[in-house]
Amino acid sequence: MNKIGAYIFIIFIAGTVCYSLLKKRNVFQDFTDGVPSGLKNGLAIFPAITAMMLAVNMFTKSGLCDYFTKLITPVFTNIGIPAELIPLITLTPLSGSGSLSIFENLLKDYGCDSFIGRCASAVMASTETTFYVITVYYGAIGIKKIRHTAFVSLCANMVSVITATLMVKLITFQ
Repeated sequence: MNKIGAYIFIIFIAGTVCYSLLKKRNVFQDFTDGVPSGLKNGLAIFPAITAMMLAVNMFTKSGLCDYFTKLITPVFTNIGIPAELIPLITLTPLSGSGSLSIFENLLKDYGCDSFIGRCASAVMASTETTFYVITVYYGAIGIKKIRHTAFVSLCANMVSVITATLMVKLITFQ
């Protein structure tokens, strides 16, 4: 599978160069012109990304994530969401790698064809790392007030979680 990714990457780079040459563009000049703006954007969002990563680590390592998970478990189980998915649902808006790790553990523990595995797959496919996206995009353009975006995004994530588990229940007749 790693070879396929490498080939896709090479094809993408070669396709970009060929397209630029067909359009009679100076590929190297375009690349060197774009580097400063890319570096400028990277430096602009670096503090926000660092702060977000620190906040996520503090949230998970302090035990607050576990406490929050225990607190909301009864609410989620009452609406039909399996308790095993709560850590995944809690961490998904904060950390892609953290939620991927939880997802992988769920698949190992319950199997990919189990109800939990299917629900976890549907949740992973239908939710977003909300705070990472807000940090990157808003940080790049300098927006500081994110409260409305964060609230609406978290509501959309919850609708996605509920809809995903409901669809898995309907499709698998659980």
